[in-house]
Amino acid sequence: MTPKFSHYQCSLCGATYGPDEVTYTCPKDGGNLNVILDYDALKAKFSPDKFMDLPEASLWRYLNLIPVEDPGGLGTPLRRAGWTPVYQPRRLAEKLGLQQLWIKDESPNPTASFKDRASAIVVARARQIGAEVTVAASTGNAGAALAGMAAAVGAKAVIFAPRTAPPAKIAQLIVFGAQVLLVDGTYDQAFDLSIEATEAFGWYNRNTGFNPFTAEGKKTAGFEIWEQVIRNLPKGSKPLTVFIPVGDGNIISGVHKGFKDLQALGWLPQMPRIIGVQSEGSAAIANTFNQGDEKIQPVSANTLADSISVDLPRDGVRAVRAARETGGTYLIVPDQAILAAIAELGRVGIFAEPAAATAYAGLVKAVDEGVVASDDPVLVLSTGSGLKDVKAAMQAVQEAPIIEPTLAAVKEVLS
Repeated sequence: MTPKFSHYQCSLCGATYGPDEVTYTCPKDGGNLNVILDYDALKAKFSPDKFMDLPEASLWRYLNLIPVEDPGGLGTPLRRAGWTPVYQPRRLAEKLGLQQLWIKDESPNPTASFKDRASAIVVARARQIGAEVTVAASTGNAGAALAGMAAAVGAKAVIFAPRTAPPAKIAQLIVFGAQVLLVDGTYDQAFDLSIEATEAFGWYNRNTGFNPFTAEGKKTAGFEIWEQVIRNLPKGSKPLTVFIPVGDGNIISGVHKGFKDLQALGWLPQMPRIIGVQSEGSAAIANTFNQGDEKIQPVSANTLADSISVDLPRDGVRAVRAARETGGTYLIVPDQAILAAIAELGRVGIFAEPAAATAYAGLVKAVDEGVVASDDPVLVLSTGSGLKDVKAAMQAVQEAPIIEPTLAAVKEVLS
């Protein structure tokens, strides 16, 4: 076991467990487990300017801060996950009246979504503990990420996905060679079935809000935001406000975990403000936040943003805390606003799937409602490529006209 991994701590009861005592959730109350690093040892050895043994352009540059061993896999997509670009779309900033706006685009990841981060770490963990098969429930992106990362190192993956998942995502699962089982039901039913299969067959389960190492992969986005943006803000600047789309809650809690790790190391003097954004058709976590408690009540999810369509969020409590503990909030947006956000992002060259565009739709609402000020530095996390769901993308724009092959027809359209 790597010495940087100190112990687990339950996010609900606070119970602690050694690295080899548990695998998934707290045995006492089922709470999500936080992976606690040996911060004192890390601080003694590293500094903000010297913490990378692997200065590669991927999340593996943070290997010293990730609780897995080096997975190898050099020259494969496993080593390309993360270190995604940050853009500064000036036209959008001017339209919104913001002085500083960044969009972190996760679509260049190997399987074109943020979920590659978690899957890369889980595959590394699976190899470390000798697991032969890794399983996940997914609406598409998490499964595609697991299938792709597993294929990169010749590992086996089994994916349970709702039969309603977008065809492009299902195609990825199959092309990557995973065993794909389409469930005639919801994501939540696929999730529960994957847990049953895990127990029955001894598989290693990647599910978000269940496997604590998924958040350890997703926290690397927080590290990158710190390195790419926060460290370059002018002295005395207001804290960065980060907009994150939220479904089961694991992305927002993972990014928050990254910031908390940096703060525990003494490298992040000012905690960013985190704002979660949910579709009004799948807003269980936002509802809980707005009620002022942590009792997550399930909803009957119905939104075109399939990647964040969840009846019962599996990481809801930590997701609520990510906003509450950073002075942030939750915003709820309709599907029409999400479609409008796809079109707006497209006009500056960013092709986002519905779930990814949800974060930008939240920013538009935040500006309208005065949640952010013009001098607030703002970053929007765009979590996946629009190629994941072309059907939804076409709903966001007008169809191209079909014309006769004549110049007259061209002139008629242009006029």
